[in-house]
Amino acid sequence: MTLLDDVHEPGDLADLTYDELEVLASEIRKELVSAVSRTGGHLGPNLGCVELTIALHRVFESPADRLLFDTGHQTYVHKLLTGRREGFGGLRQRGGLSGYPSRSESVHDVIENSHASTALSWADGVAKALKLAGRQDRAVVAVVGDGALTGGMAWEALNNIGAARDRPVIIVVNDNGRSYAPTTGGIANHFAGLRMSPGYEGVLAAIKRTLPRNRRVGAPAYEVLRRLKRSLKDLLTPQALFQDLGLKYLGPVDGHDLAAVETALRRARGLHAPVIVHCLTQKGRGYLPAENHADDCLHGPGPFDPVTGRSIHQSKETWSSVFGTELVEIAGARADVVAITAAMLRPTGLGTFAKRFPERIFDVGIAEQHAATSAAGLALEGFHPVVALYATFLNRAFDQVLMDVALHRAPVTFVLDRAGVTGDDGPSHNGMWDLSILQIVPGLRVAVPRDGQRLRELLGEAVAIDEGPTALRYPKGPVPEEIPALGKLGDMDVVFQGGSEDALLVGVGPMVELCLTAAKSLQARGIGCTVLDPRWVAPLDTALVDAARRHRVVVVVEDNCVAGGVGDGVARMLRHHSVHRPMSTLGIARKFLDHGKRAQVLKELELTAECVESRVAQLVAEHAPRPVETATGRRPA
Repeated sequence: MTLLDDVHEPGDLADLTYDELEVLASEIRKELVSAVSRTGGHLGPNLGCVELTIALHRVFESPADRLLFDTGHQTYVHKLLTGRREGFGGLRQRGGLSGYPSRSESVHDVIENSHASTALSWADGVAKALKLAGRQDRAVVAVVGDGALTGGMAWEALNNIGAARDRPVIIVVNDNGRSYAPTTGGIANHFAGLRMSPGYEGVLAAIKRTLPRNRRVGAPAYEVLRRLKRSLKDLLTPQALFQDLGLKYLGPVDGHDLAAVETALRRARGLHAPVIVHCLTQKGRGYLPAENHADDCLHGPGPFDPVTGRSIHQSKETWSSVFGTELVEIAGARADVVAITAAMLRPTGLGTFAKRFPERIFDVGIAEQHAATSAAGLALEGFHPVVALYATFLNRAFDQVLMDVALHRAPVTFVLDRAGVTGDDGPSHNGMWDLSILQIVPGLRVAVPRDGQRLRELLGEAVAIDEGPTALRYPKGPVPEEIPALGKLGDMDVVFQGGSEDALLVGVGPMVELCLTAAKSLQARGIGCTVLDPRWVAPLDTALVDAARRHRVVVVVEDNCVAGGVGDGVARMLRHHSVHRPMSTLGIARKFLDHGKRAQVLKELELTAECVESRVAQLVAEHAPRPVETATGRRPA
């Protein structure tokens, strides 16, 4: 039996001594390494917040007190302490625990938060509601970390929270100095100053002792000393920034000292005012392979060897690595090409670019809106920025893409990683909306490669466009085998042509592989298909209209939401040219998807070669030519 075996709810922590809690923290770390080494997940952030999470559940009474976690991947410890230990064997697996807070799992998960920098706004709204309902005896606690304070939305919330003295919100900053990599920017430097600044009380005390005794000091000198005191305070106590926003400040506190963290949290609760509790933690704490993993402290590894921390899967060429390698080649030939990322430098494949061209890469932190408009500014002055983001995070920057980039016809290339179904990270991380969102942006051209070679080609074409923005999107994982083109139809690739012209299959990017497999099977059944890869899906090549005219039915297959996606674009084009053909789009339904392996999710969405084959055969059968009747009413033999 272990102490963790006896923890089924937060109340079970109350009677444990600090010595027992230290043992519990060690057991939790072993449990985390054991579980995440099998399933993959966010190990580093959770190893760093074990003591902090224990302290939170000892000081506050969840769920009556509202615990809101920003960047919700730091909630594994929270899940272990709230009765979900048995589910850890299926972490991030279909039917198992989510890797993020999930309200369907537990009443202790208040919000399903996985996009960073939002928890403070949630906390502001919850605090307002509790005041209106007369329930201000309940605490509202927002736990932020992993670079979340580099996001502008967090500071919009702080502006409101600090101004409302009668709506106390406790903001716990889990400061490990990192997001995926060491956090960059002025806010990160500010927190670094808080970590390292010496005390200033001695200096201020000396000023206070001197002024009263020195009667010869006149008003001008006094004013100089008063300003000196303020300057020293600003210099030696960077927490003044938060105090100026109306927030009280407690810390820095050693986030691995349970007693110290508890003391700070209890004091914060007793202040009945907006307050920041600044906790210093170490990402990957207690597990040497993570502590020594310089790049990301094993932030979000796949399955790995728990002894060495090394991946157990043989590395393959991924979409991200193909992009990163090709961009270095392009930048080597073009001095105007620069790169921007939002705290995702290595995950998006820009690590090699950063080493080769350190002065030409800009990591803006978790600030996609800023990344887009900053890119527009670079383009305005003659550079061609390549902005590498996860597709799901582009949603946050839509207004900037529309009004700052597209309206100004700025030559900016957005490269959207993890597009389509990503699977394990659940509903918030599937990049299933970008093709719908980007369809409506005037002047924006969108490309979707089907394999690594097409990624290289399309990236080159995108950065060669110097009038207006472009976007390139691809999924997570290894690149598939190359699918060569048989020929061209306009700017589109014809990848298969067999038999009669029964069905035109339009495959979008990686969905071309499904269409090709289905077409070969359909040919064996006597159904002739043409498979087209549009390459550029916005705007669509008008040669597609002539292709549709020659076929009886049209089927579009895409890994994007069917509402407003490429299929809708094809349908609009055909209607505009008065081409009326039975048409079907296979894609992602307009719903949030449960977590699971990509292949599992695609199968449930009927995005497999077998499902494409079945749908095409059904559509062709439904619209087969009807036999013509003779004047006598008999059908010809």
